[in-house]
Amino acid sequence: MRFVIQRVCEASVSVDGVVIGQIGHGLLVFVGVADSDNRQIADKMVDKLTKLRIFDDADGKTNLSIADAGGEFLVISQFTLYADCRKGNRPSFTLAGKPDWANELYEYIISEIRKKAFHVEHGSFGSEMKVSLLNDGPFTILLDSDEIVK
Repeated sequence: MRFVIQRVCEASVSVDGVVIGQIGHGLLVFVGVADSDNRQIADKMVDKLTKLRIFDDADGKTNLSIADAGGEFLVISQFTLYADCRKGNRPSFTLAGKPDWANELYEYIISEIRKKAFHVEHGSFGSEMKVSLLNDGPFTILLDSDEIVK
């Protein structure tokens, strides 16, 4: 499982020109799922995500979590996080999870973040989405379950 996390001042996602998710200050999270992922891995990734101290405190140090900063989440599915570019110039996506399984885990991740009392907006799995954001920093982090879950 892979999360690309961007600290944002604001972010939104639209499908067919209609905004379906929008947040202010918080985290935009792109989620990639592999077939080998499961709910236990998702739990560890969500725990790490929600506890990351990447928001500035009064001294300008990144000491605050999203809960401390009062932020929101926008969660977007993105199978292209499993692009394999080792051969040729056209990426292969065979490492990405099968759609039914990936969607199940994506929905699970959203529900688990909500269970922690966060406001969560999200995209539409499998849809052609347009994502807009104003990155705060810029501040972007990659969480990979191969490194987080040992």
